[in-house]
Amino acid sequence: MKKSLMTLNRGLIGASALVSVAATAALAEEITIATVNNSDMIIMQELSSQWEAATGNTVEWVVLEENVLRQRVTTDIATDGGSFDIITIGAYEAPIWGGQDWLVGLEDLGADYDYDDIFEPVRNGLSANGTLYAVPFYAESSFTFYRTDLFADAGITVPGAQMTYDDFAAIVAKLHDPDNGVFGTCQRGKAGWGENMAFVGPLVNAFGGKWFDLDWNPTIDSPEWKAALTYYVDLMNNYGPPGATANGHNENRALFADGKCATWVDATSAAGYIFNPDQSSVHDVTGFFQAPKQVTDKGTGWFWAWALAIPKSSQKVDAAKAFLAWSTSKEYVELVGETKGWVAAPPGTRKSTYANPAYSEAAPFAATVLNSILAANPADATRDPVPYTGVQFVAIPEFQGIGNYVGQQVSAALAGQQSVDQALANSQQFAVREMTKAGYIK
Repeated sequence: MKKSLMTLNRGLIGASALVSVAATAALAEEITIATVNNSDMIIMQELSSQWEAATGNTVEWVVLEENVLRQRVTTDIATDGGSFDIITIGAYEAPIWGGQDWLVGLEDLGADYDYDDIFEPVRNGLSANGTLYAVPFYAESSFTFYRTDLFADAGITVPGAQMTYDDFAAIVAKLHDPDNGVFGTCQRGKAGWGENMAFVGPLVNAFGGKWFDLDWNPTIDSPEWKAALTYYVDLMNNYGPPGATANGHNENRALFADGKCATWVDATSAAGYIFNPDQSSVHDVTGFFQAPKQVTDKGTGWFWAWALAIPKSSQKVDAAKAFLAWSTSKEYVELVGETKGWVAAPPGTRKSTYANPAYSEAAPFAATVLNSILAANPADATRDPVPYTGVQFVAIPEFQGIGNYVGQQVSAALAGQQSVDQALANSQQFAVREMTKAGYIK
């Protein structure tokens, strides 16, 4: 306890950062934060009581499932609703919304806030026109979690090089054992541009596909998309858990942690949960390797950062900046490490985290996660040239609507409600209509 209080005190030397930002607010204020219901943000919600005690401010948390969060936040900020003082957004929204002047610039969080400690690709992904509009809580790529004990029992050796999705399917088939409660693989099936399409997008990249050609014509009805989506539907129907269309990141993370999945391709940020003995029954029998490739290795591991931003509609900007200066600081990472265990520390954002021997010792995945994040290249994520940036998303405002619709069609194909061909035809038609309406296609 004494050690954690020392850490809090260090975090509040950051009180010069924190107090200098909040000094203009003579009275304590209540700020409202909209956030996602993942384990890292739940830890932040718990630890925020220490910030409240130190500043006199209070926090009202609105904690939502990922798809619901995106809907609520997008609606509120687009209509200037003012419901939230801080919003949890990602590398897709931050540069677009910042460029549209919907967010407060965050270049002034105090002299003690170490901007240079944030990895440059993460900063760049949350900036527009040279201004930082969101500060990262954690960053991630994707890789494959696997059960080392099941691989050993089946005589499977993980190859040193990046395997193909065909090789992956052959391994999954060997490990599928539903009679004993173990499914060969667990992949996202819940519809949403940030849910099932976070997996399907890089899968399409691996099969040589793309969202748009150089003239912004949608290419969702291409042979590459058909090959990727057919692979996905067959893989999940043959070797995945039942009811997979209800499973997003959180549901699959729970399944894997409970020992019910032999493999899982998903966010590197989940490693802190899977390797935590207090949360995972497979913490000591889990390994990891690159997300598979197929005809290309480009765009096979996604890039994402969950970050905190302040809408221009907030009336409590000073208090909100004070919270951001605390909750995304080096000192906050130390606070999590020393109170929750270093394996739970927010990954992927700060150089100091990876320079800390306590983190490296507790997190055997640290170097692999960092390399995966730094290797992801949103500017070169497809086999063929394209007019957009992004790995698992396309960095244009229209993508959110298009990606959600395609995610619904993919989910319907996975559930057997329509064929792969029908899902692709519906998606192509919708994307052409939206891109024409937006003026991309003449």
